[in-house]
Amino acid sequence: MTSDALLLSAVDAARAVLLDAADADAVGDHLGAVDEGDGSVAHHFASTQPGYTGWYWAVSITRAPDDEKVTVNDVVLLPGEGAIVAPAWTPYRERIQPGDLAPGDVLPPDEDDIRLVPAWSAGDDQDTVDRAYAREVGLGREWVLSFAGRDLAAQRWHDGDQGPDTPLAQQAPGTCAGCGFLVSLAGPLSDTFGVCANGMANDDGKVVAFTHGCGAHSDARLSRSAAPQELPPPVLDTVAVDEIDAI
Repeated sequence: MTSDALLLSAVDAARAVLLDAADADAVGDHLGAVDEGDGSVAHHFASTQPGYTGWYWAVSITRAPDDEKVTVNDVVLLPGEGAIVAPAWTPYRERIQPGDLAPGDVLPPDEDDIRLVPAWSAGDDQDTVDRAYAREVGLGREWVLSFAGRDLAAQRWHDGDQGPDTPLAQQAPGTCAGCGFLVSLAGPLSDTFGVCANGMANDDGKVVAFTHGCGAHSDARLSRSAAPQELPPPVLDTVAVDEIDAI
């Protein structure tokens, strides 16, 4: 009998080793054997342990050349097809979503964040007053938005709740571009976005696209059907007598 054949047939030996490592109630039928190469064979046994449906036991065994004594390499519980396992690990940074930061949380940008560039290379509007002098003496911000960062922000704002495609904007009487409550921005995004300053609007204090809109537009007017109905003039009854109970 060859070495592999001897190991492949050592089902009872593998089960005995497994029963030393696990409760008998957790070990099911023998599922088969797999040649792992390098003179090792893994015997698989079904797992009947509660909560581990679809898992199986793997007992890896081997033996020295010209020796019929079986040696155990490892005993492990492994997930099989359809097994319930934990989701794949996701790095902390990738798990964070907008709005997740709590007071005290810190989320530094990546070292190669494409949204940021050194202030001396690009970013802020070149026509900003005293920008050249501040840069010369090393003042101002160290990092500013890159062109890619601007584009990403503009696209995100345009596609978000303050963009033109929301139900609120679709049914608005006008766009933010013509609203008296719009506060203009400065810089390269000033021709597309502004800040809403209407305290009664849903977007008060938020950046809104010029193509956004809502029912609190400065030009909004009630239709005749929605406007309060005018009351008729009062009619004085000078004929009938009102009876008033005496106090």
